[in-house]
Amino acid sequence: VQLQASGGGLVQAGGSLGLSCVASGPTVRSATMAWFRQAPGRERVLVAAVTSGGTTDYADSVKGRFTISRDARDYAKDTLYLQMNSLEPEDTGIYYCALDPSRRFGKIARSPGLYNYWGQGTLVTVSS
Repeated sequence: VQLQASGGGLVQAGGSLGLSCVASGPTVRSATMAWFRQAPGRERVLVAAVTSGGTTDYADSVKGRFTISRDARDYAKDTLYLQMNSLEPEDTGIYYCALDPSRRFGKIARSPGLYNYWGQGTLVTVSS
C-alpha cells in the first residue's frame, strides 16, 4: 500500500485549504482512510476519517469546518480529500493521511496505532 499526500501550505486565519491523498495497493478499496494532525510538541490526533462505506467521523474541533471525502471511481486507486474552511491557528500542524485495513464493521478507529499505513505528511500553517 502506498499513500501520497499533497496540498497544504500557509494561509491566514479564516481562509481555506484542501488536502488530497492518493492510495494504491491491496486492501485500499475496503479500508478506512483518515487524516491525522500532529502539532509541534503534541501527539498525533485524528482529524477526520471515512470508511469504505462512506461513514465519517470528525474531531469535535473541526466539525462544521472540515469535510472529508473519498473518490473510488478509479479502479486502481482511491483518492482521499480534506477540505478545510474557516481555518484557525490551532489547525496548524503536519497532516498525515493514513489507512486502516482492518474490518471494524463500520466503526472508525481513532488511535493512530491502529492505522498500518501512512503518507509522508504535509504541513499546514495558519497565521493569526
